[in-house]
Parts: sequence; C-alpha cells; structure tokens
Amino acid sequence: MSRYDVVIIGGGAAGFSAALVLARARRKVLVVDAGAPRNAPASHMHGFLSRDGLPPGELLALGRAEVTGYGGEILEGTVTELVRDGTSGFSVPLSGGRRVSGRRLLVATGLRDELPDIPGLAERWARDVLHCPYCHGYEVRDQRLGVLGASPDTVHYAQIVAQWSEDVVFFAPTGTLSTAQRTGLTARSIGLVEGTVQRVLVEGDRLCGVELDDGRTIGRDVLFVPPRFVPHHDLLQGLGCELDEAGWPVKDSTGQTTVAGVWVAGNVANPRAQVITAAGEGSAAAIAINADLVDEDVRTAVRDMGR
Repeated sequence: MSRYDVVIIGGGAAGFSAALVLARARRKVLVVDAGAPRNAPASHMHGFLSRDGLPPGELLALGRAEVTGYGGEILEGTVTELVRDGTSGFSVPLSGGRRVSGRRLLVATGLRDELPDIPGLAERWARDVLHCPYCHGYEVRDQRLGVLGASPDTVHYAQIVAQWSEDVVFFAPTGTLSTAQRTGLTARSIGLVEGTVQRVLVEGDRLCGVELDDGRTIGRDVLFVPPRFVPHHDLLQGLGCELDEAGWPVKDSTGQTTVAGVWVAGNVANPRAQVITAAGEGSAAAIAINADLVDEDVRTAVRDMGR
C-alpha cells in the first residue's frame, strides 16, 4: 500500500492549490481526482486575478502540470471511504480495489447544485441559466434578466442581479412577499411576476422566456437561479467529522475539522467560495497541514533520539 504525507481528495482549484503548496514543501502528496468538477458545464470562469475568462478545464490542466512538475502525484479515481489507520494516519480505499494511506487528509470534494424541478431548467445550466452574478453577470449585462425566487430570501438576490441590467424581472410564488419587499423591488424598477413557473422556453438553442402555470409567457434572455447547495460530505461524515445543523463540516480558520489530521477546503465546506476563494482556502489548509506534520516530525525525532 502506497503511503503519502498527505492524500487530497478532489482535483479542483482547492485540491490542486493545496497540492502545489505541499509539493513545493517537499511533501509526498497524492491527489485523487474523480474528474467531475462542479464548474465543468461553464465555458469560462471569472473573477480570478490574471486568469479571468479562462475555461475551467484549462485552469485545472495548468494546475495538474504544476503539481506534477514539483513531484506531486495525481490519481484518477474515486475514494469509497476514509478509515483511521493507527493513531496517526488514514487508510483510503479507492474504487477498483486499490488502497493508499496518508498521514494527513485534505477533503476538497465540493458540492452539487440542486435546481428547482422545472422542465428545461437543468439543460440550460451554466449557459443561460446561471446562479452567480459575480461570476457571469458582466457577460449578460443589459440583457433581459429573470430571477427565480423560491423564497422571500431571494428578493435581495434579485436586487444584486439588478446591478447588471435595467431590465430585471423577479418571479415569486404568489403571496410570499411582504409590503417592504414589494416596495424595494418597485423602487429599483425590478419587475414582479407572481405565480408558478411551469417550464423554460427555448428557441434556436437559446433561452427566450418562461411559461407560468396560468399560461402566461414572459420573455427573458437569461435566468438567475439560486440553487440549493448540497455538500459532498459523505466521506467526512463516515469518518466522524462533525457537521453543523445545515450539513456543512465544522472547521477552524485553516480548514481543520473536528477529527484530528483532517482538513477541508473549497465548496465542500464553503458554499460561497468562488474558484479564487477555493484556491486560497486550499493554500491555507496546506500550510496548516505542513506545520502539523512538522510538529509530528519533531516529536518523532526527539523520541528516536532518546532511544
């Protein structure tokens, strides 16, 4: 069984950023990459200084090359569980029967976006159905934008989207908005359509509007939809890491979980992390992990010296 200083589960911005830092610190590092990044459907990513507009796949290709260039290893596969291995270390079984071990773990498995069950919505995801105005708003500026509001909390989200266009319509379930919320929408000239969106309308492979359950159709070029974020936390839960009431891993400022030797970074613990944020969290976790390993190395050296 191959043994590493650090096994990183997840080959996205957080995982590769951590691997880069650790490989440069001359640690033996393995990244297990299932090859299913959250932003794969997107054609470009934005807000990453010096990499604005780069396709996500190209960023990951650059990251892989940098990590391997410093001696880090990357293995395509899926981790099936995480298991304690002695007092300091973990066994990591993989699909296909292989097993590796690591002195420390970094879990960067991300999250999945759970969309409203509206026919046609998922097929347009990351094309003209979007979730992050900071990631995509500039590219759809001044178009006819719609915001699907599943709850009153999304009114503020619509107010943010309105920063990118003067033609914004907020779709809300009937009878869910307060007088103050209605007033706020009106004050900024955000249209309000109440009812239930029944399906997304497409013409010539472009979104052109939505149809409501009462037969009304409202023309729109782009829809912003706040999805439900669901973390890929099964491995952490199986290892005994504490989760908060919403199901997110409990962690400290460096990403360390409630299980000693296990860190998290990126969307698995932070639903608001953009690519650049996830990369930063991976770097911070890597520095903390290396420091923790150094402390263990010192203890081991002192113990061996006394024998």
